[in-house]
Amino acid sequence: MTDILSDTDKKELLKIAREAIIAAVNRQPLNKIELNGLSKNLQVDGACFVTLMINGRLRGCIGALEAYQPLALDVQEHVVAAALDDYRFPPVSADEVHLLNIEISWLTPTRWMDYSDSKDLMSKLRPGIDGVLIKDGTRRATFLPQVWDQISNREEFLSHLCTKMGARSNLWRQKHLEVFTYQVEEFKEG
Repeated sequence: MTDILSDTDKKELLKIAREAIIAAVNRQPLNKIELNGLSKNLQVDGACFVTLMINGRLRGCIGALEAYQPLALDVQEHVVAAALDDYRFPPVSADEVHLLNIEISWLTPTRWMDYSDSKDLMSKLRPGIDGVLIKDGTRRATFLPQVWDQISNREEFLSHLCTKMGARSNLWRQKHLEVFTYQVEEFKEG
């Protein structure tokens, strides 16, 4: 990534996220973020994913692939969505809040990948570096670069991504999908 967030920026975003979860879970209004008091990096439009973990297990993850609002607001919006609106999990309860570990992934813009066939696609992916977005018509799915830690094999990675999109796992071998990559700057509590 070209612009690196400072340690102060990261601490501020994690603070914003933690305060937003506490308020949202307790059905209180979210704090109004005063953008003028934040660093430039937090004021400019930025896209992020917020991942919630409890004891090393996923508890929610929601984000945006395209920047459309200041990064500080994006974090606040997506941490609440990860806590309350991730369809894979029930909403986070007040009893769980203290157990949550918050991870924020600040994304670079996506880049379209030119590839000739499935073998070429696999050779161009960079495990541990690239987040991958695939599209097939109106369907799409993404995995953050951190997913390579669980699925390091390129074939399995693409197959799981197709399944996540709601397609056959081998669709990436049979059809030329739109593929985009991006990178993240990831940081978390603790």
